[in-house]
Amino acid sequence: MRDRPAGVGERELKQALADGWHTRVVATRYAPVGGGSYHWVVRDDRGRQWFATVDDLDDKCWLGDTRAAVSRGLRAAMETAFALRHRAGLWFVVAPVRAVDGETVLPLGSKYSVTVFPFVHGASGRFGAELSAGDREHLVEMLAALHRSTPAAAQASRCQIAVPRRGVLETALRELEQPWRGGPFSELARALITRKARHIRHLLASFDELAERVSALEPVVTHGEPHNANLIRTRNGVMMIDWDTVGLAPPERDLWMIVSDSGQETCRYAQVTGRPVDPAALALYRIRWTLDDISAFVKMFRTGHRRTADTEHTWLGLNNTLARTAS
Repeated sequence: MRDRPAGVGERELKQALADGWHTRVVATRYAPVGGGSYHWVVRDDRGRQWFATVDDLDDKCWLGDTRAAVSRGLRAAMETAFALRHRAGLWFVVAPVRAVDGETVLPLGSKYSVTVFPFVHGASGRFGAELSAGDREHLVEMLAALHRSTPAAAQASRCQIAVPRRGVLETALRELEQPWRGGPFSELARALITRKARHIRHLLASFDELAERVSALEPVVTHGEPHNANLIRTRNGVMMIDWDTVGLAPPERDLWMIVSDSGQETCRYAQVTGRPVDPAALALYRIRWTLDDISAFVKMFRTGHRRTADTEHTWLGLNNTLARTAS
């Protein structure tokens, strides 16, 4: 996130870490990375570095539709990551550090929450960057190990297959003849969605055709977004971050992001796990990702917004998403 959270600055963050983790922070640096949370690199009075994450409880619709529900969902996700690291022994899971009261997530006012992670020294990937064949091979092994660790993930929630903001998108498609007045990108977005409306409706119909079959598949614990930007290449190997999307779902929720046209990855996964990869599920999760992105972009541009670094980035994202998917 390039913009910072309203009402949360260094003073509030330092106080939260002092109260919750008994950590005296002496230096902070805002890290404008990622797309769903706010991050700071902090250093304490003992010279240790930490990665502090602040989440907006109004902006995680896959976890719930109220602040209380999102808070519960985020805690369940962080507890799952903690269990995968410390109970299942998955060393590549970057799990949160418990606060002094034993919680992994603490409130930060009524709108936000804060989580603390170990600082990982390494090179993070770039979102959208192509994975190498070696990376894909390694990720198959990591995901197979993750999926086999389902028994340790007692806190994991079942992931919904439905597109979380589908209602927002369908309302927008019905209101293309009416002005959108949310802010500077509203009418630009309406014009773009109007041009691509037929394709978006086709994606929705294709998703519905696949959803019933995929919902019957046996779930495993999945990361949800094992793309390049959620990987950190360290001296000891590749680690995986951003576990707020962890949950129970068919394994294809992860696998669609790493499979290539060669089919080598699906064959290897089936060989390692004994579970064949379902092509329909791969297709569904590929479509779902696209619809979820479009829905999120449309929601921003149909509600009140200003021209900021984040809204400019979102406008670029909407254009790129539709350009990649629309014929």
